[in-house]
Amino acid sequence: MKLYNTLTRKKETFQPQDGKTVKMYVCGPTVYDYLHIGNLRPIIVFDTLRKYMERFAGWKVVYVQNITDIEDKLIARAAETGLTVEKLAHRYTKAYFDLLEQLDVKKPTSSPRATEYIGGMIELIKTLIDKGYAYESDGDVYYRVAGFKDYGKLSGRRLEELEVGARIACSTKKKDALDFTLWKAAKPGEPKWESPWSEGRPGWHTECVVLSREFLGDTLDIHAGGNDLIFPHHENEIAQAEATSGKLFSRFWLHNGMLTFDGEKMSKSLGNFAYAYQVLEKFDPETVRYFYLSRHYRKPLDYSEAGLTEASKALSRVYALIDEVEAEFAAGEEVEVGLSGREFVDSLGQFRERYSAAMDDDLNTVAAIAAIQELVSEANRFRKTAEGQDRRALTQVTGLIRELGSPLGLFQRERQTGRDLQDELIRLLIDLRAELRIQKEFALADSIRVRLAKLGITLKDTPQGTIW
Repeated sequence: MKLYNTLTRKKETFQPQDGKTVKMYVCGPTVYDYLHIGNLRPIIVFDTLRKYMERFAGWKVVYVQNITDIEDKLIARAAETGLTVEKLAHRYTKAYFDLLEQLDVKKPTSSPRATEYIGGMIELIKTLIDKGYAYESDGDVYYRVAGFKDYGKLSGRRLEELEVGARIACSTKKKDALDFTLWKAAKPGEPKWESPWSEGRPGWHTECVVLSREFLGDTLDIHAGGNDLIFPHHENEIAQAEATSGKLFSRFWLHNGMLTFDGEKMSKSLGNFAYAYQVLEKFDPETVRYFYLSRHYRKPLDYSEAGLTEASKALSRVYALIDEVEAEFAAGEEVEVGLSGREFVDSLGQFRERYSAAMDDDLNTVAAIAAIQELVSEANRFRKTAEGQDRRALTQVTGLIRELGSPLGLFQRERQTGRDLQDELIRLLIDLRAELRIQKEFALADSIRVRLAKLGITLKDTPQGTIW
């Protein structure tokens, strides 16, 4: 497997440090609001990478994703709503985990909340001060950026350029405009914790360093997030982690591209903004996953309902094959297929190989999905000419589609098997319709088909019988 490493700016062969367990940290949400459509991209992308590593590479993945439950945005939103920061964070944390479940995202191995590890953050800041990388100023603590010689190595920004281009005015508390906050003294009414410097709270960049190292150790295999986090967030994480441990913080840094909205940057002020739950009210979760994975994760992705509609149609083409084959061949004893069927089954290996080659090439889900779609096309061509028991070879296709779709979170919906009353009643109507057609009662037979269609049930007549 090769992954593009933002740190080295090239694709590199990936193996976990111990050869079997991937230590992976993905920046999680600040729980002050519902997630928007841009937030969905890293969630879906890195969930897919994790599942592929587990199900195809055979590695165990320890997947840690933090919950930022104390931060300026939370405090401001709490003041707007009249809720406490704690209640607000609880509300949106629950909404976040509900969203993960809805999207078939595997739950993180650990989801530490920042407020549970304030003590560790204070200890990290103490160490940075003791080593000369940080200083206290009137109750606040700042990281001395100029003191870390490798600052800028992830983003590629030189310290001299940053100093010239600094847009923010230097706080009277700071020694340099580039220095960033490690500890912030609380204002009246804000949440606060005791520290050697003041009653206050840690900075956002410090939270991720402590939480990742708490669960994964000093050196991670993968640290991931949106490319908007490269600078300053991930750069500032490196500065703290490597200054205190003296070790490489993360071997690989993975970043997904940003989402645009109908060709424009998303913005609440422009009105081109949507929450994830609003999208899921219009489109099913598999359609959403298909849409996000239909473009390479490092490239920008333009969000549009037209794009989601196309994704829905593409999914339907695959499910049409799955449903029809599984309707034709109910689960039962295996039957030997003929020469044509065996040759067809033997040809399927190429699609698995193409899929794996794509996924191993920096998680190229676009090419992986294309391999599945071409597998469907090949199966449909085979169906047109296959006869008798040779047709049972098609069950190998549906099994392979489900296998390859599993890491993508696609093509996993099970067809109803006819075990409940509803299925039996529909089958009864299908049998009645068939009998009416034999008796040339075509109007009544058509009436059954039309009325079922109004209920969302489509009948399809095939040489092997009617399926729904």
